[in-house]
Amino acid sequence: MGRAPTVGFVSLGCPKALTDSELILTQLRAEGYETSKTFAGADLVIVNTCGFIDDAVKESLDTIGEALAENGKVIVTGCLGAKAGAGGGKLVSQVHPKVLAVTGPHATQEVMDAVHLHVPKPHDPFVDLVPAARAEFRGVAGIKLTPRHYAYLKISEGCNHRCSFCIIPSLRGDLVSRPIGDVLNEARALFESGVKELLVVSQDTSAYGVDLKYRTGFWDGKPVKTRLFELCEALGHAGRSARRLGAAALRVSISARRRHPAADGRRARAALPGRAFPACPSGHAQAHEAPGQW
Repeated sequence: MGRAPTVGFVSLGCPKALTDSELILTQLRAEGYETSKTFAGADLVIVNTCGFIDDAVKESLDTIGEALAENGKVIVTGCLGAKAGAGGGKLVSQVHPKVLAVTGPHATQEVMDAVHLHVPKPHDPFVDLVPAARAEFRGVAGIKLTPRHYAYLKISEGCNHRCSFCIIPSLRGDLVSRPIGDVLNEARALFESGVKELLVVSQDTSAYGVDLKYRTGFWDGKPVKTRLFELCEALGHAGRSARRLGAAALRVSISARRRHPAADGRRARAALPGRAFPACPSGHAQAHEAPGQW
């Protein structure tokens, strides 16, 4: 069997972008790709970008330019990929016309399609003829880019508000809440893998379930309403029941500009175990300080 193709990866932006990167890396690894520590040593480079503020845009464009200079084969994804430039075209394509493909955020399949096109996935005669596993039997935790003791858990994407200072809805779209059963299955898998602290993230955390009209879902055969309070109750139960988690802590990050009743946040915090604590309401600006850390 020949050498497995390698992919360089750079993840910029907020924790929500980091969870997108984790999904892409998990899929890459599942299909037999390896990761490269350098641009020059990779068959292809993926840059997950941020486009929220001017400094983030500059950092993303500079990183793309660096990857093009050192490697030449670059796929761009993330918020900056959805940002329009002059004349309505994609900003990234206008600044760096040599990139292979440009996608917006939370576009794992589009990114994988571009990877397959330019660096075909390796053939493994032992597994290629095996039917794909059903979703409930796949490893739901996946690859994580955080230290082992904590992880981000994204519960929704996008935002329904149209704040004059914020371009997030134009980059990430309207609110789309994840099914509560999927969220809780991922949380349990993270607990069982040794995670001690979950940081629940989304663009508008307290609006979780609004788009689904708080539809009732199911987890472990029990009905659970798709709403932040019920989610926190179930997370607390999952944390208590997981093995070797006596020191586990849960952390719920709630947007400082939430427009839902403040009581919802208080009720959610009350539903968590005694060791749980809320994140500091940092707002949009501080939430995007992550690029230098990841």
